[in-house]
Amino acid sequence: MVKLAVLVLLAVCVAAPAAAQPLDGVIRDVETAYGKLNDLKAEFSQSAFNKSLNQTIQAQGTVFVKKGGKLRWEYREPTVQEIVSDGKTLWVYTPQLSQVNTGPAPEALAGPAGSFLAGLGKLREHFDVRFLNPAQPKDGDGNWTLDLTPKQALPTLSRLVLGVDPREFLVRRAVVYDQFENTVTMRFSKVTANAGLPDKLFTFVAPKGVATVPLR
Repeated sequence: MVKLAVLVLLAVCVAAPAAAQPLDGVIRDVETAYGKLNDLKAEFSQSAFNKSLNQTIQAQGTVFVKKGGKLRWEYREPTVQEIVSDGKTLWVYTPQLSQVNTGPAPEALAGPAGSFLAGLGKLREHFDVRFLNPAQPKDGDGNWTLDLTPKQALPTLSRLVLGVDPREFLVRRAVVYDQFENTVTMRFSKVTANAGLPDKLFTFVAPKGVATVPLR
């Protein structure tokens, strides 16, 4: 299954005061943090809910992201799978099928729906932003909870809710909504920013014997 819902992405760092902070201040600090990021690595756990099937699938793995629409999602569970893009080509490799699907990377990868590094670095430009609950802007874990609506909606992204760490401004939780009211909820840990991830990490060479199939 091609998990295009993962094209949204995710985590930042900058210092912030512990006291209550107006929305404009939170937005400014998120934009500042994302603006300084070149690449990022994190562990993730994912819960994808399909409304039409009333089905939820759990997953976990590691994500790597770099400016320019570069990404690599390595799923360990429930099925081993790699989703890789260098910003121009997208590969979806499923070892269980001995198959890699490949095709041009969606243009959205370089924009706010695909590259959090680009989209959240210019939060106001790409999204209408509010607190999810203005009367109580932090969630039960103490994270700022931002409700984002893209100014140019896409089928894979009609709404994005972020839980932002108020100390380091790491995005600890993201909920992605599509136009069909399906949701993907992701939690991030072990976040490492600006580690100098090499470009070769974002290309894919099919192992010998693996079939290459056009990506639909």
